[in-house]
Amino acid sequence: MPEKIKVHKIHHVKLKRHHRWIIGSFTSLILILMVTLSIFTYMIFIRQEFHYNVFDKQINDLRLETKSDIGSLSEGLISIKEELKQTSSKLGIISEEFSYLKASVGEDFSGIIETVIPSVVTIKTDFGQGSGFIIHEEGFVVTNAHVLADNLGRLAPNIRVVTYQQDIISADFVGYNSTFDMALLKIEGTYYNPLELEDSNSVQIGERVIAIGNPLGLQFSVSQGIVSAVHREGLNEIEAYIQTDAALNPGNSGGPLINKKGLAIGINNFKVGSAESLGFALESNFIKNSINGIASKELGRILLE
Repeated sequence: MPEKIKVHKIHHVKLKRHHRWIIGSFTSLILILMVTLSIFTYMIFIRQEFHYNVFDKQINDLRLETKSDIGSLSEGLISIKEELKQTSSKLGIISEEFSYLKASVGEDFSGIIETVIPSVVTIKTDFGQGSGFIIHEEGFVVTNAHVLADNLGRLAPNIRVVTYQQDIISADFVGYNSTFDMALLKIEGTYYNPLELEDSNSVQIGERVIAIGNPLGLQFSVSQGIVSAVHREGLNEIEAYIQTDAALNPGNSGGPLINKKGLAIGINNFKVGSAESLGFALESNFIKNSINGIASKELGRILLE
């Protein structure tokens, strides 16, 4: 006989009331903890976000402040640089005024001579010698035209310039103005120290002057005098000459007549041989016009502004 199969019935266990309460309370507690944890996590995130925004704002503020400080520092450095330039310029002006004062109230032109004499040159040719001075930094030299010619008016084939440093340099003849006996030469090299021209309309009778030149072969000699008259008529019958009692001798022709500011008021041109202390220099405004006329014609440019 086959065995009988026993069937076991599954009985549902019915939870008691207090068990249900415990389970419900535990579930609620878990839910509360989860909500609390979520809220706490969210608050931490919000706080971090707040701190990040504050920190980012501080960085931006610091960056802007740094840029502002750098800008202020740059402006300060520029201002200091400009002040240094102005101070240097003022010191230069003070130095010039000191030399001017020395020349005005005393007999000592040494400060001015030391400044201007390097711009003066000796002109030597096969026919003789004279004086001249550098008129432009590119090596343009001005002198009297008769210094470069013989008694027949023929131009010397070889023209040499002797600088104050005793350098001997060959010079090229650029051109001349026969009316005012002016000639323009060019020597090699650049960055020479030119002699500046004064406005000859400002020259006053009685002011002290010095003549620098090469009288009788005595290079770079200096003589002192005063302006005796202005706008004197010359051999060309033009009232364009300064009369001075500064000693002028053969070899002074072409050299500058310098005022107490160290500016050229004229170019020594001629003297009255039968009298003493009667020298004449072409006024600086006529020098400027003559040189620019020669340069414009021969070089197609203006040298002196």
